[in-house]
Parts: sequence; structure tokens; C-alpha cells
Amino acid sequence: MRTAYHEALEATRLDVVRLGALAGDAIRISVEALEARDASAGARVVAGDDLVDDLRRKIESSCIELIWKQQPVAGELRAIAAMLEIATDLERIGDYAVEIAKNAIKLADVPLRPARVEIDRIADKAHTMLLEAMRSYMDQDPQLSDRVIESDDEVDKLYKRGIKSLQEEMQADPALVRAGTRMLFVLAALERVGDRAQNIAWHTKAMVGVS
Repeated sequence: MRTAYHEALEATRLDVVRLGALAGDAIRISVEALEARDASAGARVVAGDDLVDDLRRKIESSCIELIWKQQPVAGELRAIAAMLEIATDLERIGDYAVEIAKNAIKLADVPLRPARVEIDRIADKAHTMLLEAMRSYMDQDPQLSDRVIESDDEVDKLYKRGIKSLQEEMQADPALVRAGTRMLFVLAALERVGDRAQNIAWHTKAMVGVS
């Protein structure tokens, strides 16, 4: 009985890992779509969000079943709680990817864009945080979780720098306001990706019993 329970627990853990891969790919592709003016790639991210949502719901149902099927011991309960929390964060990251993708679609035919904002830099940092947060979860590595948590300060700095650059460029050239406003939404979404990656790192630490 306990063997079957642990197999179900492991299957759910692998679903969380799969959800992390889907969310990470969505962020990467949405940013690539923005930079390459590729509306079709942006549309694929939007269409793929249903898969992210469905997998999150599957994880949630599995976690609830794991709780009521047998009385989980402390370590198992921490693992289940972490899966529930991380799945929620990953679903929200998928939503941020959709937001970026929708702005990429709307900006695909806009010829004039702000030049100084470093979308690729903050995107790379936030995406790396997500990948490392998921690796810390998979490896149950609290030290890597700590590094992810510390990295959020850099994302916040890049976000504030990007906002300042956008504001300066839009003030200097009103023709950039349309594109610049959408870039503001993209920056905000990427900053939130960093926040959610940080959350995943904290949940991992709680799962392994490290404060």
C-alpha cells in the first residue's frame, strides 16, 4: 500500500517538473517572439496555456488525493504542500508568458520601439532564476534555493533600470509611447517571473525542512 502511495507521490512530483519545463519554455518563446517580431510564435504560447492550466489542475487533484488516501507523514506532507504551492506559481508564470506573447503579437508590426530598454537581459535573468529554482526543487538543494532567492535583487534592479529608460525615451519621443507602454507591461511580467521563481525556492526550502 505504501509502495503504491510513494509511486503516486513520485508521479505527481514528475508532473510538477514537467509543468516547470512548460512554463520555462513559454517564457523563453514569448520573449523570443517579442524580439524577433514573430507573431506566430507568440500565438503558440497563447494557445499552449491550456496545457499549463490542465496540468496544474491535475497536480492539484493528485495532491488532494494523496492527502486523503493515506495519512501522510511529516516529510510527505511537506512534499505535497510544496507541490501545491509550486504548481500555482508555475501556472502564474505561464500566465505572464501569455501576457508577454500577446504584447509581442501587438508589437510585431510596430516599426518604432524604444532602443535602450534591456528586455533580453532581465528576461535571461528571470528565466535562469526559474530554471535554477526548479533544479533546486528536483535536487532538494537548499543552497541553490538560497542563490535563487538572492538573485531576485538583481531582477528588481534591472526592472527599475528598464522602467527609467522607457520613461526617458517616451518623454524624449512621443512616437515611442505606444510601443513603450507595451514594453512596460513586458517588464512588469518578467519582474513577476523572478518573484515566482523566488517563491519556488522558498517552497523548496520549506519542503526539505530548512528555514
